[in-house]
Amino acid sequence: MQITVRGQRISGEAILVAIVASMGGFLFGYDTGQISGILVMPDFMRRFATCSDRSDASTCNFNTWIEGLIVAFLSIGTAIGALLGAKVAEVLGRRRAMSVECAIVAFGTLVQVVSFHAWYQVAIGRLITGLGIGGLSAAVPTYQAETAPKVIRGTLTGTYQLMITAGILLASLINLGTHNTGNSSSWRITVAMNILFSMVLGGAILLCPESPRWLLQKGRGEEARRSITKVYGTGHDAELLIESEYNDILKVVQQEQTLAPVGWPDIFVVRNKTLYRTALGMTLQMFQQLTGANYFFYYGATIFKGVGLTSPFVTQVILNSVNFVSTFFGLYIMERFGRRWPLIFGGIWQGCWLLVFATIGTVKDPNTDRSAARILITSGCMFIWGYAATWAPGIWILIGETFANRTRPRQAAASTFSNWVWNFLLAFFTTPIVNKIGFKYGYVFAGSNFLGAAIVFFTLYESAGLTLEAVDLMYNDPAVKPWTSGSWAPPGYNNRYDFAKAVQEGTGNTSEQEMTIVGSRSSGENGGAAKRKPVPAQA
Repeated sequence: MQITVRGQRISGEAILVAIVASMGGFLFGYDTGQISGILVMPDFMRRFATCSDRSDASTCNFNTWIEGLIVAFLSIGTAIGALLGAKVAEVLGRRRAMSVECAIVAFGTLVQVVSFHAWYQVAIGRLITGLGIGGLSAAVPTYQAETAPKVIRGTLTGTYQLMITAGILLASLINLGTHNTGNSSSWRITVAMNILFSMVLGGAILLCPESPRWLLQKGRGEEARRSITKVYGTGHDAELLIESEYNDILKVVQQEQTLAPVGWPDIFVVRNKTLYRTALGMTLQMFQQLTGANYFFYYGATIFKGVGLTSPFVTQVILNSVNFVSTFFGLYIMERFGRRWPLIFGGIWQGCWLLVFATIGTVKDPNTDRSAARILITSGCMFIWGYAATWAPGIWILIGETFANRTRPRQAAASTFSNWVWNFLLAFFTTPIVNKIGFKYGYVFAGSNFLGAAIVFFTLYESAGLTLEAVDLMYNDPAVKPWTSGSWAPPGYNNRYDFAKAVQEGTGNTSEQEMTIVGSRSSGENGGAAKRKPVPAQA
């Protein structure tokens, strides 16, 4: 099946591949969404909380720090997994790496399911699960960016975030359906489902084409050509586009392989704005966590149980439904309006609604004031709507397309590591902070959103509508500034529209200019390191 997007024909398989890969996000979202409800389930509390009478869940309460560890151990695993995932994806390839990481997720889930009374076994299981999810979080956006057609790269890369929201929503729905069983099936069923989901992804991804960039790095030219063909389809009108894409990637890879292998220090060098982009990616991932979204996703059921609502599980489903539906809107926004302005306006929108949330929760008593409780839910939904439409998909899209080809896997891993570190800090410290300052915690996140919007304005370059090679050229053009980057086009083109049209016709080319930039890295960045033989044009 072939479809036409903005005048460019692409294969339906390209969309299917991106959706299959994005199930890595589904696994993360599912783990994120389940823990909020599980923490308040009676059987789970009787088994793992501190109780004066274990037959009565109303006498049970979690120690603040133990609750934080159960939630946050997933993030410790994901942080480690994100760093290891880059190397695994380089050695095994993107697909096989994801398959191995799914097996790790399944094993960690099994450890949780067979827990009976030791809270630390649940935490260790979440740690192991996190190792796999962290590896997936580094591999999936890179794989999607390297296989998706430029014309819909933002949308397809953004499906990673869409699947995160789908996982969160499904987990909350399963929690809603099982929480009244009164026995361990209330939480074991929810947790065990992740074994099935990870097995599906682990098998399905092996049926997808490998990244053509990785294949060319390994000298497997014909396989790379077949991979590109699966993305753009067959037919005479696709041949020029396939050949142009193949040659662009090949020339860059050949030049890169005359240089020394990339190590971790190479992503922190100043030359070619490599350090700039590494710091930018890590900062954006940090601020995605500091938006406050996971405050609702990890502790939403606890928050709304605390304000006296009779069914916090229903409230959590409402919030997660808004999150899921809004992400579809976010994919459209990122393609239609680019990356910079949605993030800027999104940060302002989110900050304003968090101010409402924090103020109402502070000046009113939602336990006795029903109108205050409704405003809390409304402001929470409006915040999540803005987050799901901007910062949630936007950051993952940028991680896939901001970095240079040669250093992308490690820069993506470092950026994702930043996400998980801040994820852990928020998961672990949220309960004690809320116990001290209550709803005033929302003011902290509001300020973070406003600051994040300002950082985007002054530091982020607009990458929408460009090939990955052209994005690298833009960051290395001394004449362009972040706030003027939206009007930048590769040398030889009047604007991005002309460039996009040339790419669609198979005549767009940035490889020669890219060669000039990459070639300059052979000295200074790698200190004249020994050269390696370039890959051949034909395998």
